[in-house]
Amino acid sequence: MPRWWRATAIAGGSKRRAASGSLTATCCRSGSALQSEAPLRRLLELDFADLPLQGVLALLAGRPAEAPFGYVVTPNADHLVRLARDPTLRPLYDAAMLRLLDSRVVARLAGVMGLAAPAVVPGSDLTAALMAGLPADEPVTVLGLAPAALERLAARTGLRRIAHYNPPMGFDRDLAQFEAAVRFIEDHPARYSFLAVGSPRQERVAQAVAARGKGRGVGLCIGASLLFLTGEERRAPLAVQRAGMEWAWRMMQDPKRLARRYLVDSPAIIALLRREAKQPR
Repeated sequence: MPRWWRATAIAGGSKRRAASGSLTATCCRSGSALQSEAPLRRLLELDFADLPLQGVLALLAGRPAEAPFGYVVTPNADHLVRLARDPTLRPLYDAAMLRLLDSRVVARLAGVMGLAAPAVVPGSDLTAALMAGLPADEPVTVLGLAPAALERLAARTGLRRIAHYNPPMGFDRDLAQFEAAVRFIEDHPARYSFLAVGSPRQERVAQAVAARGKGRGVGLCIGASLLFLTGEERRAPLAVQRAGMEWAWRMMQDPKRLARRYLVDSPAIIALLRREAKQPR
């Protein structure tokens, strides 16, 4: 077995719509889509589920654990700007069975410009709610996180059956390492698999698992969300989140890594929304 394959089990674990802002009653479809229905709202050429957090939780809970693998993406402003600049990423989002808007800033800017925005469901909120609702013996698969952080996650959540693989840096540029990540999810089926290796790497892995048809359950592309549960990163106070200023809080926590994202790259979302607002509807 290659030395970069490192799996840890904790305590015994092994098309688009024609008009912007319009609604439909059919959930996002891929080969392994949710069999339930969800209202959709189109924004920036993506069909987002227009459901509050509790509605999303109910939708996911109603999906059988043994159902074919489907995945959830949570685009924020950074993702949407990157997607506009690199259209080759679009299939990663189109193939997702559920797309959730993870940005209060985007939703508010859309409203100011006269665009109807979907409900905002931050990936961090979804992750915390799902983890809190799982029984201790529920199998869970985690892609990403350092071993020490994984131990803290298990201790804080009480989960005893976490199948864990932390792929090496740059794994998505190495065919063998990428295959190892995909195969790990296939070989460790769980109702919920948390993909925490950053975007667009996590979406690429999820798309590959879904396309091969061997995986089971729901994959959640949730970036750094698990780090809030482990205590590696501090979540902004609720008042700051509701004010739409969580991005500023995060930037202050890690300015070297996030300043360019929030101050240089993400503001391009304003032009994207303005352009959509000018389109005939």
